[in-house]
Amino acid sequence: QAVGAEAFVDFRVLGKGGFGEVCACQRRATGKMYANKRLNKKRLKKRQGYEAALVEKRILARVHSRFIVSLACAFQTKTDLCLIMTLMNGGDLRYHIYNVDEDNPGFLEPRAVFYTAQILLGLEHLHQHRIVYR
Repeated sequence: QAVGAEAFVDFRVLGKGGFGEVCACQRRATGKMYANKRLNKKRLKKRQGYEAALVEKRILARVHSRFIVSLACAFQTKTDLCLIMTLMNGGDLRYHIYNVDEDNPGFLEPRAVFYTAQILLGLEHLHQHRIVYR
């Protein structure tokens, strides 16, 4: 079923990158929250990033792991390529290292072991699907 920008309502910006930004968004029909990675077409063309964007889309579509975001759908607008992905709440690892307790950055060994195990399970899933990316 075809899906376009009108199917989603964007909320706040979650992060920014070289080709665009990632926003939290909500599917109008279901109310479910997602992450919308909007890649600006002009920036992609200028920096020759189209192929990388298509590779990322193919990989996200193949990945189905609790430890890696996956692609729910993709579409394009006049100005952007949009990758709608599962939303993982809680922030990225960098946030937890530096911002949770600014006076004492980092965390204790049990928490480090927990995050390391999640990363390894994600990498193992990619390895099982013969994916090497970034």
